[in-house]
Amino acid sequence: MAIRGDGSIESITFVRSSGVPAIDDAIRRIIHSQMPYLPFQPALSREYDVIEIRRTWHFDTAIRLY
Repeated sequence: MAIRGDGSIESITFVRSSGVPAIDDAIRRIIHSQMPYLPFQPALSREYDVIEIRRTWHFDTAIRLY
């Protein structure tokens, strides 16, 4: 996901899809459910307009974020 300096979401992309559209949609909903994200601190805003955050999601009987 990429977040703009104001805390809004620039984009949500998958390097590799789960192959199950319902799971990919659930991930998007989880990310959107945590909005609004905090705006960047001034020092970070001076350096970056957008930051990219990468996460690996594993779904099984327990949901964990690595």
